[in-house]
Amino acid sequence: MYKLSTATLFTLTSVAAIGAHADNKLEEMVVTSSRLEMPLREVAASISIVTKEDIELRGFSTVADTLRYEPAVSVATNGGIGSATEVRIRGERGFRTKVYLDGIDLTDTSSPQAGPNFGNLLTGGINRIEILRGPEGLVYGADAGGVINMSTTAPQAGLSGGVEAEGGKFGTWQYGGHITGGNETVDGTFMAERFETEGFNSLSTDTVLEDDDGYDNTTLHGRAGWNILETLRLELVGRNVEGENDYDNCYTPNFDRSDNCNDEYSMDAGRIALTYQSEAATNTVSYSANKTDRKFYTEGVNDYNYKGELEKFDYLGSWKQSDALSLVYGAELLKESVETDTSEDNRDQSGYFLEAQGSLMESMFVTAGARYTDNDDFGSKTTYRVGAVYLQQAGDGELKFKTTYGTGFRAPSLSEIAYNASPDASAPAKGSELGAEESTGWDAGVGYFSTAGWYVEGVYFDQKVDDEIYYDLVDYSGYLQGDGESSSTGVEFTAEVPLGDMVTFNGNYTYTDTQDFDGEQRLRTPKNMANVGLLITPWNDRIQININYRIAKDIAEESMGSVDEYEVLDLSVTLQVIEGLQVYARVENATDEQYQEIPEYNTAGAAGYAGLRYSF
Repeated sequence: MYKLSTATLFTLTSVAAIGAHADNKLEEMVVTSSRLEMPLREVAASISIVTKEDIELRGFSTVADTLRYEPAVSVATNGGIGSATEVRIRGERGFRTKVYLDGIDLTDTSSPQAGPNFGNLLTGGINRIEILRGPEGLVYGADAGGVINMSTTAPQAGLSGGVEAEGGKFGTWQYGGHITGGNETVDGTFMAERFETEGFNSLSTDTVLEDDDGYDNTTLHGRAGWNILETLRLELVGRNVEGENDYDNCYTPNFDRSDNCNDEYSMDAGRIALTYQSEAATNTVSYSANKTDRKFYTEGVNDYNYKGELEKFDYLGSWKQSDALSLVYGAELLKESVETDTSEDNRDQSGYFLEAQGSLMESMFVTAGARYTDNDDFGSKTTYRVGAVYLQQAGDGELKFKTTYGTGFRAPSLSEIAYNASPDASAPAKGSELGAEESTGWDAGVGYFSTAGWYVEGVYFDQKVDDEIYYDLVDYSGYLQGDGESSSTGVEFTAEVPLGDMVTFNGNYTYTDTQDFDGEQRLRTPKNMANVGLLITPWNDRIQININYRIAKDIAEESMGSVDEYEVLDLSVTLQVIEGLQVYARVENATDEQYQEIPEYNTAGAAGYAGLRYSF
């Protein structure tokens, strides 16, 4: 193991006896485990939380960059903002993770393996992010990666809002705002964001054109609610994203390589939900959908087009008899379709789940549930999840022992199936029949959570995927299926500790040992990752200084070349000028570390940004 990782672990544990804070983190409420609000003390799944304050302190323009600070999360992108971006949790491929925003499933069915499009997902308007790690997303039908659940600013009574603008290196400008208001009967919020950058030359082998690869994005998002009765509420969500990205390494119809490449992305998404809540039960029926349209150009000529649509009819219910027993149950019908220039495919998938939650005494909480999934192409599959939490008073805090075991299921995407049947495929992939992937995983952890506010936690995880589907990078024939089992095992350590009144230490370390079905380390997943951070808040918290040192070591070498180990230092400072007005600045990659996350694709060097935000 890399020696700095050992030092990091020592730091995480040794500082735990210092400092005082306000609240026990176990009292924080989360919704991602069972889609209902629960205190963290009762949740067995491993969940990390990114608050609005965290998002503003880190300052990143994209959700993917914001998630880099979280335990067990790695990110790989082939260029700057707007480029193809993959977020991996515990070493699992990004398409195995479900991503939601205000209840909308953001799966892009037009993408090759039907996953979330992080390249076009900015942080504007996002108020909170919860990350559930591992195949315990029973109520979502999630696979081995887990669930990333995001929410925007909720409507509220009265009138409030804000504006924000920033600029910086690479000709980057970002500006936007939101307004929210309402009364006891109706409420709503609306946000708009514009981002544009000239970018940098994303490909190291682009030595002829050597152009900057820029990106533009306009995002609109709104929420509205109507309290029809005290017990009945109607909610609406709408979202539109338009992005345009320049990139390198594409091919003309004559198979001539070019670095003059461009793509256009658009997404329209929405959700309507009706919730009835009584003293003992809650029932929500909803319809949500997202439509994506991607166009690709080589030297100005439109050569590929992809459209995708995902519709979901959903019912979610809960019933609570007492603290000793409650039930969560639901059903959904999922309709997905994909359209290319030469083909069009669609299918349905239905799912039903039931989970029981209960407490034994006041110190033990257990959950057990199952999900039945019926896919048009691949039949039915039953998955399940069990979990347990035991709390033990210890000194001025509590010890939390937790464990979960869960299973997952992923049918091949429509694009994977269509590609193998297309003229572009060749042997051995051409015409081959793909089966469904199945995953299993368990984790166990212990943490100490002080009533003074600081905590330390360690988790061991072990996950496996059977019959992994992958793209053939040897013969480029299409999609193949591994004969065997791929795995991901490791440990996660997380800590947050105040060091006096003005300084808070926060950090995490993840060791991930991955193997594909051939026994080789999985690509682009560092074996050792760490974040070491300090938050300094002098002048009665009017100044906030955030320092984060990010480390990635021991990354598998690829056939295209090696992927660099790297150490990146990020700095940010925020000044509260007057009530409601902040000015801020940040430096990303302050030491100008030169590294690549994908062979031959550059990352940005040192870059500075400054801006202001005003709220009322």
